[in-house]
Amino acid sequence: MGETKKMLRALAGETQAVPPIWMMRQAGRYLPEYRATRAQAGDFLSLCYNSELAAEVTLQPIRRYGFDAAILFADILLVPQALGADLWFVTGEGPRLSTVTQQRDFDALKPADAIHDTLAPVYDTLRILTDALPSDTTLIGFAGAPWTVATYMIAGRGTPDQGPAHALREENNALFEALLERITDATIDYLSMQIEAGAEVVKIFDSWAGSLQGDAFENYAVDPCRRITAALKQKHPTVPVIGFPREAGEHYVGFARKTGVDCVALDNSVDPEWAAANVQVDGCVQGNLASSHMVTGGQALVDDTRAIVRAFSGGPHIFNLGHGITPDADPDNVQLMIDTVRNGA
Repeated sequence: MGETKKMLRALAGETQAVPPIWMMRQAGRYLPEYRATRAQAGDFLSLCYNSELAAEVTLQPIRRYGFDAAILFADILLVPQALGADLWFVTGEGPRLSTVTQQRDFDALKPADAIHDTLAPVYDTLRILTDALPSDTTLIGFAGAPWTVATYMIAGRGTPDQGPAHALREENNALFEALLERITDATIDYLSMQIEAGAEVVKIFDSWAGSLQGDAFENYAVDPCRRITAALKQKHPTVPVIGFPREAGEHYVGFARKTGVDCVALDNSVDPEWAAANVQVDGCVQGNLASSHMVTGGQALVDDTRAIVRAFSGGPHIFNLGHGITPDADPDNVQLMIDTVRNGA
């Protein structure tokens, strides 16, 4: 059955005349039906932990657009919460967490294998989706990469330069590495359980990988991704893994070889022609239309979409944005993108 799914065929290395397509944050605030369901849930975290409603918002963009894949509706910060961090969301400002900056903060965290009670509703969401999705739609699970999750756990919020995490990495490297290891172990357990609940592909989002330079990129972006991928492959050898070291730049080169991921997702700061020559040579790539086109639309959207499809047409490719779609996007522009990919519109 799986080999008929366009997404899984691309991840297995097949070059397709029309690439499969999905979109980061495709279940989100740009859709009126999402806003209605979120209002019903009460708040963002309640939506993440309400399996029926989380499944509903995951299905909404599939019903509307017929994407080739659905990505589980959840958040990368559920893992820190499951490890014992306090987590809440401030309207208009984003997430806030209790911080891990000293040994006693780390000592208060739960062990990696104690996360599943908290995360059980996420697994239930996947089970619902396994039954509810169309037979040709691939179900994607995901988690944040250890470095990215650590930046939030150390700073207690998103930061422009991940400064607090870099400071801890330099000032108390033993504590920093212990935290990274705890997150890595939890992420392996979490993604493995997602697969057991029905995820056919998993994606590791390293949103802040671009702030790691030199050896730090190897140690804290490449190594944890390799560990997670190897552990998952041992337990679930047929399940593909997508890695997304956002804004990695030159570090995209060789990332698949070093980590073992089946596909490298690309942000839109890299040129598709360059990425085809330097990254796609190692296997499947995903990306990388600028999400701003979903706001502005028009001929520029069509031209850039065509250029990306053309650039990656010589190898396995999954069409996507280079970043998540933004709340101010026009749903009609999403349809235009899909039509351009599928029909050369």
